Amino acid sequence: MEILELMKRRRSIRKYEGKQVERESLEAIIEAGLYAPNAGGGQRSKIIGIRNAELAEKIGKLNIAQFDRSKLSGGYVSKDQPSIIDDPSMKSGFYGAPAVCVIFGQTNFLYSIPDAFCCAENMVLAAAALGVSSCIVARGEETFNNEIGSALLKEWDIPENYVARCFVLLGYCKGEYPTAKPRKANRSRIIE
Repeated sequence: MEILELMKRRRSIRKYEGKQVERESLEAIIEAGLYAPNAGGGQRSKIIGIRNAELAEKIGKLNIAQFDRSKLSGGYVSKDQPSIIDDPSMKSGFYGAPAVCVIFGQTNFLYSIPDAFCCAENMVLAAAALGVSSCIVARGEETFNNEIGSALLKEWDIPENYVARCFVLLGYCKGEYPTAKPRKANRSRIIE
């Protein structure tokens, strides 16, 4: 698949089948993240891949536990693939994804957040090319800001000067794969 067609086809999926992502696919998706553009070529981002649906669900609940809806800009996301924005009764920020990648960045580095999201973008494109559905989720910083989260970071050997920046949810789309929404007008311009 050509890259532009891949980008146009990939959608954020928030309804997953129970089928686990193959380890080889997860390894390839993580590798794509490791090759993402990064500030100064520093390769500072760290990725933890989780192929354990129970652990992913546990972290997904931590992800939404401190979610402050008052900070949202905009409302409705999707009828077919609803977000926690659409449905406040959702109890997990990971929507039942059986696999999740946590992307960490240094707390004291100016470009830590852009580096992490470049990493995430590479990963979701690689996932789409492999037939794996995905979604990028933020709220990383607050997810591990609790006793359970701190214990996981220690278990995973995440340095103290690193923080979760975002997550890449992985799995297989439950139901029909969504089509692209029409693009809004007047969002780009070329100046010569």
